[in-house]
Amino acid sequence: MSFEQVLQYIFSGITVGSIYAVVAIGFNIIYNSTGIINFAQGEFVMMGGIIAHSFTPTMPLFLAVVLAVVITTAVGSLIELVFIRSLKNPSVLRMIIITIGLSILIREIALHIWDEKIRALPFFTGSEVTSITIFGAHISPQVLWVLGITALIVVALQFFFYFTFTGQAMRACAANRKAASLCGINTRKMVNLSFCLSAAIGAVAGCTVSPLTQTHYAMGTPLAIKGFTVAILGGLGNSTAAVLAGLLLGLLESFSISLLPMAYKDVIAISILLLILFFRPGGLFQSRQIVALKSF
Repeated sequence: MSFEQVLQYIFSGITVGSIYAVVAIGFNIIYNSTGIINFAQGEFVMMGGIIAHSFTPTMPLFLAVVLAVVITTAVGSLIELVFIRSLKNPSVLRMIIITIGLSILIREIALHIWDEKIRALPFFTGSEVTSITIFGAHISPQVLWVLGITALIVVALQFFFYFTFTGQAMRACAANRKAASLCGINTRKMVNLSFCLSAAIGAVAGCTVSPLTQTHYAMGTPLAIKGFTVAILGGLGNSTAAVLAGLLLGLLESFSISLLPMAYKDVIAISILLLILFFRPGGLFQSRQIVALKSF
């Protein structure tokens, strides 16, 4: 394998891994606030890309993306208000099953509205044939958008959670919802905000990767599986580790193509998930909640 091929695989792995990391961050935001895994997270990614595509014929791309993010955020808020908040003392398992049902429902609605056609947003800069050459490896300018927006999301979330009152209130809910409520924090509002943030991040990711991966009604489920794998690999609740885990999974998948048929790419993610759950359920980078419980 030549140096150029190795570099090409690295760029491809980092790009795909960044997408997985953003989906995993959406998982972690809701998990930290509610303790549940939102398996409809992949559908937020799908909605962002497919809604933005619907608006591009009538408005500039930037406005279409913004409107798609706003609509998807509203859907995320509505899901929490209608399906989560209305439950009285629900078990975690019950809420997880509800999110699985919502994933199926959203997917079927998308199929009814947009049918089975595969769509793609225009490239943010350049075109499909435009490429940047780095040491002999060729990458699309859209890859730089994916990497840049992923980095921006991570930095913005770190600032939000550690340097804003609302972010600190959400962290307090993640640590102990009852104690946060006794301190005057509106925990219901924080949970709703977590769904809004998760949906918005998913929509942004869906719009950014659409020119590269294309968008269709059924793309959410595979992304949810990969995002969940990355969240487990990094340690549930640890969004910073999710970025490292996402890049690791992306690189493993990318280099596996040189050794195994393309069809086995998804098997690698599932195998990693099973191994982590069996041998190290806390993840490679154990979440703070698990470490705290062990020390307690």
